[in-house]
Amino acid sequence: MRPLLSVFGILAACCLQRDPAQGQAGPHIPDSARAWWKEAVIYQIYPRSFKDSDGDGIGDLRGIISRLDYLQSLGIDAVWLNPIYASPNDDNGYDVSDYRSIMKEFGTMADFDELLKGLHARGIRLIMDLVVNHSSDEHQWFKQSRSSRNNPYRDYYHWWNAEDGKPPYRYSLFDINHDAWMYDSLTDAYYLHYFSRKQPDLNWENPKVRREVYDIMKFWADKGIDGFRLDAFQFAAKDTTFPEFPKGFEKDFTRYYAMQGNLHGYLREMNREVFSPYGIMGVAEGAGDTLEDAHNLVDAHRKELNMAYAFDGTNIFKPVGPRLLRLKEAFDRLDSSFGSSGWLAVYLANHDMSRLVSRMGNDRPAYRELSSKMLTTLVMTRRGTPFYYNGDELGMTNAGFTSIGEFRDVPTLDAYRREQKKGGDLRKFLQKIQFESRDNARTPFQWDGTAQAGFTTAIPWIRVNPNYTAINAAAQQNDPGSCLNYFRQLVKLRKQNEVLVYGNYTLRDRSNPRVYAFTREIKDHRMLVLLNFSAAAARVRPGVQTGRAKLLLTNYPSAPVSRPGEKEFSLRPYEACIYSL
Repeated sequence: MRPLLSVFGILAACCLQRDPAQGQAGPHIPDSARAWWKEAVIYQIYPRSFKDSDGDGIGDLRGIISRLDYLQSLGIDAVWLNPIYASPNDDNGYDVSDYRSIMKEFGTMADFDELLKGLHARGIRLIMDLVVNHSSDEHQWFKQSRSSRNNPYRDYYHWWNAEDGKPPYRYSLFDINHDAWMYDSLTDAYYLHYFSRKQPDLNWENPKVRREVYDIMKFWADKGIDGFRLDAFQFAAKDTTFPEFPKGFEKDFTRYYAMQGNLHGYLREMNREVFSPYGIMGVAEGAGDTLEDAHNLVDAHRKELNMAYAFDGTNIFKPVGPRLLRLKEAFDRLDSSFGSSGWLAVYLANHDMSRLVSRMGNDRPAYRELSSKMLTTLVMTRRGTPFYYNGDELGMTNAGFTSIGEFRDVPTLDAYRREQKKGGDLRKFLQKIQFESRDNARTPFQWDGTAQAGFTTAIPWIRVNPNYTAINAAAQQNDPGSCLNYFRQLVKLRKQNEVLVYGNYTLRDRSNPRVYAFTREIKDHRMLVLLNFSAAAARVRPGVQTGRAKLLLTNYPSAPVSRPGEKEFSLRPYEACIYSL
């Protein structure tokens, strides 16, 4: 076998040997409207599962360092790292016990500094995950806070004294009882935790907490990082009178939890203190419950954040027929709203979802590669900044877990125990989580066909997907038609055609239940994107002049069935085509 790193710099030619640059648009966008984070392709790395360097079965920073050439070969502009801070790992790093230290399993601060230097040397920026809606219950702030009612850190968290009665019900996303108030006998009081009981919510209404967070951000900004992704921050501000919510509010908890209190004031303060002085970007997980919420986060004149994730459409499984119509409607609504102001992240997958090709495509052998490429095409051709999850460039699939003992995710295991306690159908529940659990996206990155997929020399913290011998980076590296090289081609195409970044978006053949078709346009340059979401041949009427269309990219090894100039195009199963018009 050829050494993997020795060939990662080689980029394969386009499937049809076409130069993507032939569709390049002119400089139609003024400098004042440009930004690196708008033009970037951002690659998400889940450190625990990316590459183990020291043989303990857990991915680490030196593992990422050993794959920097691979990252460069993808053509990406930035890496978003899931949390690497010191943590007891109740929620895989999203429970932080020390924001200025590196998790021991991941390495040292010297390793981090080397990683940052190596990324920057390759022209790749680094975005850190900032987890400050809550901390770990093992953080010194919380240890002090729970030690006594008059401790100076008491108001760093939300407490409700037991003599005042049981606090108004709040729903917890991760708690086994879904109760967000945890009783603590040490001071005879309850503390609030929207997530795990080991993740107490910070009291953002306390200016001392905000100062602590800004100082933490400056610590990392001084090291030279390029941005922050604010985890669950839409929930950070609270109405500290804790009024009663209507019965059943948890079915739409975002409406009651997100964008509360003075959240926007805190973000403007954060912008003044950190984002603007350091010139770094900020992106929020979640964009509230309405389009107005999202605009209030990211519109430039607000001076808060640069962009946010809108969850609309990403929870639609196997989008074909009515589900595809809903997906198109959701994305069309977002683009229509943000076409002239604001900016959003574009994504279909991350560490909190099952694998993209299994969830929204077709992971059967006959269609896995085609549907994976088709979905990648959608991510890379929509307006907004693409966020792309590690492993999806290989077409990695769901894990194929067969027993509950193979899962590691706390919410998944809690849900199983609840089902077990109430005497539910455990077989049916297991089938559900085999498809939906986020552990599917957290299995080790499949580097090659050797033991444990080349991820580790030990037993990995979570089982490797058994299909690694067929689906891995080494096997795809020199295959021009692989998912990996198709991803590289799309990144290159996007970089060479600003119409795919800044161009207007127009949905075509809106009522087509199998095909997602749209155009991107800047002045005299237009691109047409055709995506068949079904396992059957489909037809689409794009409603634009295609007589001079030039094919830039397709996910099939042979030319499309239809010819330019036809009013109706025929598409093969899961076919993706990009034309310059």
